[in-house]
Amino acid sequence: MSDRKYYMFGLKIAGDFGISIAAPVVLFALLGQYLDEKYNTGPWLLIVGFVLAAAISAKLIYKKAKRYGDEYQKMK
Repeated sequence: MSDRKYYMFGLKIAGDFGISIAAPVVLFALLGQYLDEKYNTGPWLLIVGFVLAAAISAKLIYKKAKRYGDEYQKMK
């Protein structure tokens, strides 16, 4: 099998993982910041947003890693 297929697969994984990490962080950080300003709670909701984003990202990455592992085994 050509190396190009493996390189493209690796790029696909890197992009997918990057989005899976960045999207929840940005979304929950903005939401936490907005709610902190609205309710004058300081950085607490922002911190909660980061913690939630980390948990969601971890779960997404775990599921995707399992799926990509299976897909990689089928490529061989």
